[in-house]
Amino acid sequence: MTVDPNAATQGFSSPPPAHRRPGAARYLVPALVAAAVAVGLGAYGKSHHPAGTAFNLAGFSSTGAVKSWLATTAFAFALVQLVSAFMVYGKLPGPSWAPTLHRWSGRVAFLVAVPVAVHCLYALGYQTYEPRVMWHSLLGCFFFGAFSAKMLLLRSERLPGWLLPLVGGLVFVVLTAIWLTSALWFFRTFGVTT
Repeated sequence: MTVDPNAATQGFSSPPPAHRRPGAARYLVPALVAAAVAVGLGAYGKSHHPAGTAFNLAGFSSTGAVKSWLATTAFAFALVQLVSAFMVYGKLPGPSWAPTLHRWSGRVAFLVAVPVAVHCLYALGYQTYEPRVMWHSLLGCFFFGAFSAKMLLLRSERLPGWLLPLVGGLVFVVLTAIWLTSALWFFRTFGVTT
C-alpha cells in the first residue's frame, strides 16, 4: 500500500500542543535581577560619601526615630502579609478578601520601606564598622534584591507551588532581621521615642 503525502488528513485529529517544562531562564532572570539589585545597592552605598542625613519629619526628635518608626510600620504590614499569605494558601481560615489584603499590605510595606532604604543609602552608605551594622547593610541590599525577584516571579506562569511561598518567606525573614538590627536596636538603645 502506498501513502499519498498530499492526501487530505481530515479524519485525523491534530496532536495536542506540547507543554514544555519551564526553562531555566524563568528562574535565572529573576535570580540575576536580584543579584544585580543587591550588588548595585551595595556598590552605591559603599562608593557614595555619606551625607549624614537625608530627611527628617516634623514631630520626630531625630532621623533615627523617623527611620525606626517607618521600619516598624513596614514590619507591621509585613506581619499582615505573612498572616494573609497563610489565608491565601488555605493554611489559616480567612475572608474572601484575603488576597486583596495580601497585595495591599505588601504594597504599603514596600512603600514605607523605600524612604528608610533611601535614607540608609544616601545618609549612611554601606558600612561594616561593627557586626550589627555590617549585617544590617548586607541584609538591606539582599532584601531589595529578593523583593525584586519575588515581583518578577509573580508574573511567571506555571511555577512550582512551593516557589512563591519560599521566596516570600525569605523576603519576610530578611525584613525581620533588618528590623531587629535597626529599629529594635534603636528602641532598646535610645528608648521608644518619637
